[in-house]
Amino acid sequence: MLEVATREVFELMLSSKLTTPETVSEGTLDITAMVGLAGQLCGVMSIRCTRKSALLMASKMLGVEPANVGPDMCDAFGEICNMVAGNFKNKIPGLGDSCMLSVPTVITGDDYSMHSPKNSAAVELRLLFDNAPVVISLQVDS
Repeated sequence: MLEVATREVFELMLSSKLTTPETVSEGTLDITAMVGLAGQLCGVMSIRCTRKSALLMASKMLGVEPANVGPDMCDAFGEICNMVAGNFKNKIPGLGDSCMLSVPTVITGDDYSMHSPKNSAAVELRLLFDNAPVVISLQVDS
C-alpha cells in the first residue's frame, strides 16, 4: 500500500513515474522530509533523497524551472511527504479519520541519526525518481 500511495502521488502531483532500481546505490541522501502520524496508527513517514532531486520535485510541483524554486523547495518537498502519508492512511479502511498527520518537517544535511522505540516496525521502499534514488520509510510504533 505504501508503494501504491507513493507512486500515485508522484504521478498525479509531479507527472513522474517512479522506477524500481536493479541495484541499491544511494550515494548521499542529504534532504529528508518527515510527517508524524498519531491516533490509531502512530509513527513517522519520511522521504529521503538528494537536494537536486528535491529541487526537481519542487519545480515539477510548483510548475517552475528548478532555478526559480528558491526557498519554496523545503515547503514543497515537505508537502510531497505529507501527500504520500495522507494517501497511504486513506487507503487503509477506517484509518482516514482516526489518524492525524503532523505538519511536515524538512531536515537538510546527512549528518543526523533518527531513533525510534525498540518495539517499532519499519517498511522501507527504495525507488528512483528521474534516475536518482529516493527512500520512502514508514516507522510504526506498536
